[in-house]
Amino acid sequence: MPNSGIVDSVLHSRLALHFILCQTSAMDTAYVTSKGQLVVPSRIRRRYGIKPGTRINFIEDQGQIIFQPVTTEYINSFCGGFKQKPGEKSVVREHLEERRAERNRENRK
Repeated sequence: MPNSGIVDSVLHSRLALHFILCQTSAMDTAYVTSKGQLVVPSRIRRRYGIKPGTRINFIEDQGQIIFQPVTTEYINSFCGGFKQKPGEKSVVREHLEERRAERNRENRK
């Protein structure tokens, strides 16, 4: 990471967090209040559809904090992720067939 010195200093500061934005090179900063609250910059809120009450996941990854809003768009991005490919057996069907074969083997003994 080219700005690792900057990222390290921001991450180690108790007063500031670095927002890691996947699709932009812009960097916004925010300060944590004495109550532990964080104000998300308006540009970020608008871009990612963050509204009052939006749940935010904080993910630690290799010394970085990833700020992931859980929005309808984020949830919908998982739709179809587990669809089976044409000709592929579903995991449930495969499991049922294995159990049936196991029972048949047990009954033959």
